[in-house]
Amino acid sequence: MTVVDNRRVLVVEDDASIRELLQLHLGLAGFTVEDLANGRDALDVARATPFDLIVLDVMLPGLDGISLCRAVRTAGPNTSTPVLMLTARDSEADIVVGLDSGADDYLTKPFGVRELQARVGAVMRRHLHLETDVVDAAPSTTLDLAPGITMDVEKRRVVVHGTEADLTRQEFDLLHQLVARRGIVFTRARLLQTVWNGDTYVTERTVDTVVSRLRKKLETDPRQPTLILTAWGVGYKFSDHD
Repeated sequence: MTVVDNRRVLVVEDDASIRELLQLHLGLAGFTVEDLANGRDALDVARATPFDLIVLDVMLPGLDGISLCRAVRTAGPNTSTPVLMLTARDSEADIVVGLDSGADDYLTKPFGVRELQARVGAVMRRHLHLETDVVDAAPSTTLDLAPGITMDVEKRRVVVHGTEADLTRQEFDLLHQLVARRGIVFTRARLLQTVWNGDTYVTERTVDTVVSRLRKKLETDPRQPTLILTAWGVGYKFSDHD
């Protein structure tokens, strides 16, 4: 894990032994660690204080990690902060629910120190390279995506019928990639390479999850999308019809 200075991490974990492990190794990586054991307390802190990373357990007293993550993504200073979710369950359904709540990555318990280091390093690299390595796409400008939907690339804003859409980093970057090449089909592997910098700890299932979240925020009927279209067996494209 690359050592970073003056970066703050919020650790939300009710198991004292795991919390101490996270404190130790995140501290060695250069993070200033603030730790809590209760989801409700963590939400109050996350709404008031910006962090560079949030590590949170799914099963928490007061407020579960899924609800906490969704609340953090909705408002406050950490709407775009990388979130690493800890889960004792490793079924695909549990993982998808975690990612769909806005988490950037997940770590299944029990985990080793090296895997923790790798996962934290991966989400931080994606965050640090956000502005420089995200898309090989069109020049920065305001783009008309569809009637009533615009994208301001420089300000990283998408407005849907007068209301700004609350997009995560990955959602904005994936959308920008598709919009910049309207009608062109991108494979999941290509999207992983451009949006996630080819991170080996992210799978193609993550692409599907982010697309699903985008459709919910942009499409009139996410179940019958007209903007972000599926090329079955290949990947996705943005509609080239106005």
